[in-house]
Amino acid sequence: MKKYIFSALTIAAMMVSCNNAGPKMDEQPAAAGNSTSGVKIAYVEVDSLMTQYDFAKDYSVTLQKKSNNARNTLTQKGNALQAAVNNFQQKIQNNGFQSREQAAGVQAALERQQRDLQELQVRLEGELASETAKFNEALRDSLQNFLKDYNKDKNYDLILSKAGDNILLAGKKFDITQDVINGLNKRYKPAAKPAAKPAAAEEKKEEKK
Repeated sequence: MKKYIFSALTIAAMMVSCNNAGPKMDEQPAAAGNSTSGVKIAYVEVDSLMTQYDFAKDYSVTLQKKSNNARNTLTQKGNALQAAVNNFQQKIQNNGFQSREQAAGVQAALERQQRDLQELQVRLEGELASETAKFNEALRDSLQNFLKDYNKDKNYDLILSKAGDNILLAGKKFDITQDVINGLNKRYKPAAKPAAKPAAAEEKKEEKK
């Protein structure tokens, strides 16, 4: 399968200037940085956000599981198809078919199996791409909603996302990454995992079958 790489959270520079008083966050703000023009600027390290925000970590595990399951499914079906093709070729070489019609029927079945496998691959890749896009959108919304509340107290004029070298140089005093990660993790409530069924209940279920 194609390897999907999570986008680095393409967040355009967000102009946030809310002057109304709002609930204060528990985190201590990073040192305020003002340019010579009086504009208060901050930035968030996207790489750190992706590795330390619990929501991003949990979703990454989910996506990795989906990717592994899809790859394993395709590998198994691909191996089965290859074995069937090898068997077909051996029979052709050893005159193992009673007639040309019989050989043609087997070949047609193999071709259908191959098309089915290709369609399955496209579908699984599409599902993974859709799930990845859903994750990126949820992550972006989560960050933007948090920053709206966060900035009611901090009053930054400009909050940038720093990913790779899109910002060539920035003083550490403008970095509010840890502040944002702490606030996001405080808000995040992971979905409850389904409780495991007792072993005894599973055994009774098997006995009824």
